Amino acid sequence: MNQPAENQTSHGAVSLAQSSPTVGTFRERDGALEWSGRQETLRIEPWGPDAVRVRARLGGPVLDGLPGALLDTAPPTPYTIKTEDGRGVLTVGGLTVEVDAEGLIRFLRTDDGGEVLAEERAHFWWPGSRHYTAVGNGHHRLEQRFAAYEDEKLYGLGQHQHGRFDQKGLVLDLVQRNAEVGIPVLSSSRGYTLLWNNPAIGRVELAGNGTRWVADSARQIDYWITAGTPADGQRRYSAVTGRTPMLPEWAAGFWQCKLRYRTQDELLAVAREYRRRGLPISAIVCDFFHWTHLGDWKFDLREWPDPAAMVRELAELGIKLVVSVWPSVSPLSENHPVMEQRGHFIGTQYGPLAHADWPDKEVASTVQVAFYDATNPEAREFVWSRVRDNYLAPYGITAFWLDACEPELKPGFQENLRYWAGPGLEVGNLYPAENARTFYEGLRAEGEEVVTLNRSAWAGSQRWGAALWSGDIGTDFPTLRRQIAAGLNTALSGIPWWNTDIGGFHGGDPDDPAYREVMVRWFQFGTLSPLMRLHGFRDPGMPLGPDMTGGPNEVWSYGEEAGAVLGKYLRLRERLKPYVLDVMREAHEEGLPPMRPLFLEFPDDPAAWSVDDSYLFGRDLLVAPVLEAGARERTAYLPAGARWTDAWTGEAYEGGRSVTVDAPLDRIPLFLRDGARLPVAESSS
Repeated sequence: MNQPAENQTSHGAVSLAQSSPTVGTFRERDGALEWSGRQETLRIEPWGPDAVRVRARLGGPVLDGLPGALLDTAPPTPYTIKTEDGRGVLTVGGLTVEVDAEGLIRFLRTDDGGEVLAEERAHFWWPGSRHYTAVGNGHHRLEQRFAAYEDEKLYGLGQHQHGRFDQKGLVLDLVQRNAEVGIPVLSSSRGYTLLWNNPAIGRVELAGNGTRWVADSARQIDYWITAGTPADGQRRYSAVTGRTPMLPEWAAGFWQCKLRYRTQDELLAVAREYRRRGLPISAIVCDFFHWTHLGDWKFDLREWPDPAAMVRELAELGIKLVVSVWPSVSPLSENHPVMEQRGHFIGTQYGPLAHADWPDKEVASTVQVAFYDATNPEAREFVWSRVRDNYLAPYGITAFWLDACEPELKPGFQENLRYWAGPGLEVGNLYPAENARTFYEGLRAEGEEVVTLNRSAWAGSQRWGAALWSGDIGTDFPTLRRQIAAGLNTALSGIPWWNTDIGGFHGGDPDDPAYREVMVRWFQFGTLSPLMRLHGFRDPGMPLGPDMTGGPNEVWSYGEEAGAVLGKYLRLRERLKPYVLDVMREAHEEGLPPMRPLFLEFPDDPAAWSVDDSYLFGRDLLVAPVLEAGARERTAYLPAGARWTDAWTGEAYEGGRSVTVDAPLDRIPLFLRDGARLPVAESSS
């Protein structure tokens, strides 16, 4: 029943400083607490253990079915709802939500009533904590404000190259760009995890005087929040957005890649050389421009004359072929006319259906390419039909590299785009997840395992079997240093399968001793990353185009000394594969990421919350990469609450302190937790 919120002195008291206070109405409806006032409807409903979903809309009831990351149905969970004394209270396990007479929300710990997060007005008069600015046709520029807390640390929000682990104090665009991946999931040291369940282009401001989420154009506010430790948050977040599939065994090994192998003979020669040298390898990548035209999604038989024989020989060598598939379609492609006629491309509000300039074969200049609309189910089915008929059916290829899937628009005017799922400003961040969905649904329908390598992602991408890599980045020690924070924040954003281009992407001279040191240290880090993949556009490079390639990028390309170290770490990865797969099973079954910040396992150690240069790989292995040129020792913090053993020397340390250990060029410091046994050192037999 409806219950007016009364003007009383309590948690639900109306502020008399307001010129016209809104005293709203509470009601319990379909298992949710609703407040309505001043044409706004606020709906708070249980959404899994210790979690709620909050939606708010101006001008009518909240809407179902809008694009978002949450699964269609919530895990059932006990709850209670009370509306009395001018306020509404919803309790779900360890989380209690209070709503006062004016619709202001506070999130509390149920056990002791402590505040974990609360809305905050922008001003005592106007606007309030939720602000709507009309932009036309029922859409608004939305603002959701929360209080700031001086001692709070904030993590997640996808993958960024700013190098910061704690995101407090930053302003981050919620938009997809090469190497900048917006995933609106936030983990707080105050004991909550929050998903901004809105794929709109916008930003989040984590300022000292407040937190503000902004959607440039959308129809309603929508977010999900759970109380508990960061590990609890990862379990519950993955349960409501979908857990990653189990990683296929081959994908836990070493992936060889470069920009680019231009022919079948060139790629096979590299694969044969790995086997001749006795070097472990699980996958090799066939990069872009292997196609006839961009958007044909098939091999150019002039350069790849017998793909069936190539795949067959690779399989005999124990190597999986991964093929690059772009979402863009050249006007020269055989698929362009039918896709345009059927409405399979992203539309535009103004101008032609062209979203980027790009080189293609058989043309001297760039052409204006379109992108298929991955939010359109029929477009997904069409693209998959071409991939299936040109790669999977004839050759058995089931592993795909989904490059440029932000999508890589030039220029990036989302305002001008019109997707099947909605206007560009409202749904633009959804694209990479829906592109991964194309391949997940197609491969699953064929009874195949799923892993795709993606340059971008959004909330929920993990459920479509999407691995993320950190994009086209630099090739120096400062860039390597920034990847630690990027990987840890990605892990806290629900994406367990993550990697970098080992050695970085833009350049790097294999004959330069200084770069060889970068490569060795990066390779060590890559060995202890969720996925291990060597890639890059090495010097000397060539101009962008169908004939391009870069310098050599195989482990023997870096000289005898460095090559010996790289080979050592290939063998280490191979020995650790059973452990890697055990850790991946935890991600699949529980939602815990393989690459873990120290506080995920040790939340009661205050020092663990600030460590941004090392991490846990699974539960048992602490990794402290060497991140500076010339360094031959490393100081690492070992969390309190465990006993740690140097995996190379066997020396033991009590946790809760920093230790300095030797780190010669062939050694990355590794520490085993509480007597764990892993085959780190090579057997002497």
